[in-house]
Amino acid sequence: MTFVSLVFLVFMLILYPLYLVLPHRWQNHLLLVGSLIFYGWWDWRFLGLLGFTSTLDWWVGRLLERTSDPARRRFLLTASISANLATLGFFKYFNFFAGSLASLLAPFGIHLGWTTLHIILPIGISFYTFQSMSYTFDVYRRHMPTCRSYLDFMTFVSFFPQLVAGPIERAVDLIPRVQAPRSITRDALTRGLFLILLGLFKKIAVSDGVAPSVDAVYNATHALSGADVRIATWLFAVQIYCDFSGYSDIARGLAKVMGFDLMTNFDQPYVSVNPSEFWRRWHISLSTWLRDYLYIPIGGNRGTERQTYRNLMVTMGLGGLWHGAAWNYVLWGIYQGAILCVHRWFTRGRRALREFATPGWLRVLQIAIFFQVVCYGWLLFRARSFGQIVAFTRDALLEWRLPAHVPTPSLPALAGLALLVALEAWQAAAAGGRATFYRSWPAPVRGAVYAALLAVFFMGLSNAPTQFIYFQF
Repeated sequence: MTFVSLVFLVFMLILYPLYLVLPHRWQNHLLLVGSLIFYGWWDWRFLGLLGFTSTLDWWVGRLLERTSDPARRRFLLTASISANLATLGFFKYFNFFAGSLASLLAPFGIHLGWTTLHIILPIGISFYTFQSMSYTFDVYRRHMPTCRSYLDFMTFVSFFPQLVAGPIERAVDLIPRVQAPRSITRDALTRGLFLILLGLFKKIAVSDGVAPSVDAVYNATHALSGADVRIATWLFAVQIYCDFSGYSDIARGLAKVMGFDLMTNFDQPYVSVNPSEFWRRWHISLSTWLRDYLYIPIGGNRGTERQTYRNLMVTMGLGGLWHGAAWNYVLWGIYQGAILCVHRWFTRGRRALREFATPGWLRVLQIAIFFQVVCYGWLLFRARSFGQIVAFTRDALLEWRLPAHVPTPSLPALAGLALLVALEAWQAAAAGGRATFYRSWPAPVRGAVYAALLAVFFMGLSNAPTQFIYFQF
């Protein structure tokens, strides 16, 4: 079941009225049952896997509460991390590593028959595993009390708006919201509905509208020009942003109309001028998770410069692998780590960005240049093979023939992109870059914007639907 399906609309039409009339405890029971139906609709067999890792972490939390012995607490934390990573590794990476090992040994005449296992990747396993692990970390560090209610904990892990593609919520933030009675204010309701509309607009009108143009180049079997590669990669930057941030907007909007506040996952990442700023704006829930539970524990920037570079490379390399079981994701993570290291070396570790103190024209120029750096990362991310990476890199940098033959995106995509750029520019120009900048506009202006979003969204229904990109992670 996905957000952009008729069955999900029916699901919400049944669940939401019941949610509004039930008392708090029964609301949680309803959310838990609804979340399990939501997840099981895709493949009910993996409900057991979700239940296993969640139950394990809940019990580890209870045991951590009962002991103050440091060695025993470390053992419990290690057991929880090992079990979670072993489960994630088996379902997500077994075929990848087994296939890579088989390819490595084949030239020596060694053929590994056990690589024929075809393991189905449970949808959302990377997201809910990290979310559940955050609970064990935070209880171990005594940043939060143990959640004694098993049903509340299961509601936290399986909360359907963000279960399969984030944002990856922290236990210390979301569990208290599950446990406390919630109120749905008019302000939260209107903000939530706007986020749902914005997310649907991004996904259906823009992302789905540019996807065929990107596929026409990245799936091509004929010769391409450098202009084809550059334009398709720019369009993929648009596609993946509108796809993933659109999902996050819908998730946050659904949560908000039920009285929950989920964290902001995207904050205008393409107005960044360097990699450090980009990772403060892109997939924020993952980048902060990696910072708090991986980068800082392995040393962060507390050691020498060389150790800091090593820690950055390890964190971003594993962050790339988190995205998928393929070498191009690992390469993308290494690329992100490398540009972070170069930026750190260039600024000598100082917070020398001064993004908001530079003249406007210079910042625009910096944004345009750094966008090309980001786009090369997307080329690595989207490529289907190492050979394609080499060929596309060569074409993008060295081949300047015209014209390009990339199919023109659909009309809803072009209209939606123009509207989105205007909205993002208004937000960037607003004081503090507030996401709620539009609320200060007069009612007729706001109404015109809502109408434009709705119109382009309905136009976008003519686009061929595609699956959310991050469902595969």
